[in-house]
Amino acid sequence: MEPLAGKISIVTGAGRGIGRAISLLLSRSGSRVVLASRSESQLDTVREEILSENGEALVIPTDLTQDEEIERLVARTLKEWGSIDFLINNAGWGRTASVVKGNVRDWDQTFQVNLRAPMVLSRLVLPTMIGGKGGAIVNIASISGRMGHANTAAYSASKFGLVGFTQSLFEEVREYGIRVAVILSGFVDTPMIPHTRKLDRSKMVRPEDIAQTVLFVLTCPPTSCPVEITVRPQKTPYV
Repeated sequence: MEPLAGKISIVTGAGRGIGRAISLLLSRSGSRVVLASRSESQLDTVREEILSENGEALVIPTDLTQDEEIERLVARTLKEWGSIDFLINNAGWGRTASVVKGNVRDWDQTFQVNLRAPMVLSRLVLPTMIGGKGGAIVNIASISGRMGHANTAAYSASKFGLVGFTQSLFEEVREYGIRVAVILSGFVDTPMIPHTRKLDRSKMVRPEDIAQTVLFVLTCPPTSCPVEITVRPQKTPYV
């Protein structure tokens, strides 16, 4: 059974980790998937995985800090496949530093990738979704979007902002049948968390777990919308 058959999905940060897992699961569920990130080589690898399973994928390398590239991503998707049903804002970026020692340019990039890009992408895809009276936008946030930690001020602030954006956007588009949801994850075993951290990675959330959560949002009954979902490790990974 392919619950997403005939649907078109854009996944940002699709080259590895959570984005790769989401892309593969959406394809296995019947969706054609647009793969977006800065690394074309990583996207090509994911595309080959999808093609090997008889899925369809379109690679569009995109720098989410550049508005013209975001616009090109949406325009090419519509040109190639004619519609956009699902937008998964998964790409994330951040560096650890105290506020006093933090680099303002790093702060700017954190907000551009984690908050501004999802807002701009949502603005661009919504006319198509509104016209079709349906669709979904799923934002991948973090536990850091609900609780701050030392040395992650910019990252946490961007994710707090993403949660607020999700809540506001849901209220704006719910009457069109468009779902808007945010997933707040705890420690996920991805390259974004360095192996130098003292964590038991076997106890961390798997990227595939987040992908399953995204699929739940996209396939839940039309009478409901899980606007905010928190996914945390069942057992603490701290050692």
